[in-house]
Amino acid sequence: MLRLVIRRVLFLIPLLLAVALCSFFLVRLAPGDFFSELSANPQISEETISALRERYAPDQPWHWQFVGWLARALRGDFGYSLACNCPVSELIVERVMNTTALALAGLLLGLLIALPLGSVSHRFPWLDRALAFISSLSLSLPSFLLALLAVLLAAKTGWFPIGGVRSLDYEKFSAPGKLADFLHHLILPATVLAVRQAPVYLRQTRASMLEALSQDYILTARAKGLAERGVIFKHAFRNAANPIISMLGNSVGSLLSGAFIVEVVMSWPGLGSLAVSSLLSRDLYALIACLIYAALLLALGNLLGDLLLAAADPRLRRSPPARHQT
Repeated sequence: MLRLVIRRVLFLIPLLLAVALCSFFLVRLAPGDFFSELSANPQISEETISALRERYAPDQPWHWQFVGWLARALRGDFGYSLACNCPVSELIVERVMNTTALALAGLLLGLLIALPLGSVSHRFPWLDRALAFISSLSLSLPSFLLALLAVLLAAKTGWFPIGGVRSLDYEKFSAPGKLADFLHHLILPATVLAVRQAPVYLRQTRASMLEALSQDYILTARAKGLAERGVIFKHAFRNAANPIISMLGNSVGSLLSGAFIVEVVMSWPGLGSLAVSSLLSRDLYALIACLIYAALLLALGNLLGDLLLAAADPRLRRSPPARHQT
């Protein structure tokens, strides 16, 4: 386990370096820059734009800019966001926390829906058919359409806030009130994300349970007179959980991409909405920081899935037997 963690952490170094290099190169290949966007604003004078160009030197070759940015990034300085007029390091921390909270809430809610229903749906044909129809419908609808429907629901009913992570009078609340206000803003975008995640885990749970219930040890448990609930949740589900845990690491990419779409449509201030606004304004350093942190979250999610699988299956923690020479 320790060797796995160390190996994955060391692998993050070239991975993040490659993501930063490719992002820097591709962004610099795109036509225009932040100062070109500024020049289209008649309220900003040419002298101001010329002074900013001289300060940030956007006309240097991209590889020299990358080397300078990398040297600063190693000291914790990811550059300056010209669009937001603040250091990128200050801008990115809250956005990472918001994206992580949204992704984890959507994943947890999806699992709370999928695991119990997937474990027992095979016992009730009507429930199995209904869940199959709902899963197919949910997977066929794009994430942005679900997010738009959620925004329409919030606008029509007034039950949920539209956009943001806190209310205007957030600072006046007590600590429990602040938590309740944050959860009130979180529940609708997390539900949209869970609607996309739950069908995948539901189908995998159902298939794994059917395979586990066909094994000989299940017949033995039933022959001993164990209750069906104990057979399903104590014996079958424990062995059916391994493929589900494996999916956790593999689904981090789709979870983050879905979270980014939900953030943009529902005005959730996370990495996705920041990346889109930075791309539109050609805010180079903020965009690169978003891409690097997204790659970091993806790698850490895959590592977490592997660790959970190793914790759930003792066979993966055993050292391979030594080979004896004859």
